[in-house]
Amino acid sequence: MTPRTFQIKSFGCQMNVYDGERMAELLSAQGMSPASNREAADLVVLNTCHIREKAAEKAYSDVGRLRREDGSKPLIALAGCVAQAEGTEAQRRSPMIDIVVGPQAYHRLPEMIAQAGRGARPVDTDMPATAKFEALPARRRASPSAFLTIQEGCDKFCTYCVVPYTRGAEISRQRSAVLEEARELADAGAREITLLGQNVNAWSDGERGFADLIRAIARLDGVERIRYTTSHPMDMDEPLIAAHAEVPELMPYLHLPVQSGSNRILKAMNRSHDAEAYLAILAKMRSARPDIAISGDFIVGFPGETEEDFQATLNIVDEVGYAAAYSFKYSPRPGTPAAVMEDQIAREIMDDRLQRLQERINGHQMAFNRSTVGLSTQILIERKGRREGQMIGRSPWLQSVHVETAAQPGDIIDVTLLSAGPNSMAGAERQKEAA
Repeated sequence: MTPRTFQIKSFGCQMNVYDGERMAELLSAQGMSPASNREAADLVVLNTCHIREKAAEKAYSDVGRLRREDGSKPLIALAGCVAQAEGTEAQRRSPMIDIVVGPQAYHRLPEMIAQAGRGARPVDTDMPATAKFEALPARRRASPSAFLTIQEGCDKFCTYCVVPYTRGAEISRQRSAVLEEARELADAGAREITLLGQNVNAWSDGERGFADLIRAIARLDGVERIRYTTSHPMDMDEPLIAAHAEVPELMPYLHLPVQSGSNRILKAMNRSHDAEAYLAILAKMRSARPDIAISGDFIVGFPGETEEDFQATLNIVDEVGYAAAYSFKYSPRPGTPAAVMEDQIAREIMDDRLQRLQERINGHQMAFNRSTVGLSTQILIERKGRREGQMIGRSPWLQSVHVETAAQPGDIIDVTLLSAGPNSMAGAERQKEAA
């Protein structure tokens, strides 16, 4: 029987969120409707992440919870990076899984659903270039802030990372296709577009680079704000830095992972930059855009990390003064060089270092938020707040700001930032002066 209702649950990064949205659009185009809950879903798609062991295990736990009290279950599709990494092994590990589809093949979901309806257990983990984008429907609905994948895969081969194996080599979507989807999103109501890629700033059409693409998107009617993630220090070139100074639609926020402050560990990670080069990039960026907020990624407990190495990480956190940062304990991933390195770090040491790192990061995040109190700026309204008449929007620095206003999602309003918390700001709407 063909499913009539579906539910998609996405784990992990923003690219998975984008993929989940696109799968929902694809299934809706086939006549299916989103289910209000899992019990009402004929089809459940688990769109998985493989970057850390905990995320992969959570996906399998979710599969087990899909069995209903009467012993029945929905049609289950395992999608995303766990599907890509494990293929048919996923069905052996969990016989409840009917469909396994990798992140480059989900445009084939309708066909695979039909095969499963005939009793097959289809698996597709092929990695064609950008075929899926050509097969997906046009964007018809968009939230005020929308994701747009422009680049996939990675050629950097950091020794801890599975992305080159689950997403493939670096590929860039055609410029015309990216601009067309950006235009569709703007026409569908998006005021802000976040460009996505494993190494988003590696995007190129052979002649023109990422900065040129940003400038082209900024010229589209309806696009008020542009962001991008995740970028790699190796691909932060001068034209991109200049774009931050010259393109008003490009928000003053840069997510640039460093992973460690220790040059010895960075070399072991195969990160292709050292701490000094990373800091030099940030100095150029701040010269171009003095109000820019910096965020980053950190891994603690990489094999061989000493207390001295960890202190170097704390030092770079203090030197940069991150407005936000994501930090994780090292998780060995099968098939990566780091998984078989000597001197694996004990769990209790990683726990201690992560706690100390997060305390340091939280302090800088709070300091950054406090530094913006009193500023007049604009926020993009995204959703309702908890209280009557309260709405929540995003500042240019990606802060969540709650404000009393009659504005609706998609509106951009003038506010004064009144107070800072660790994870959000309070603002007051400023009334425009009469002409």
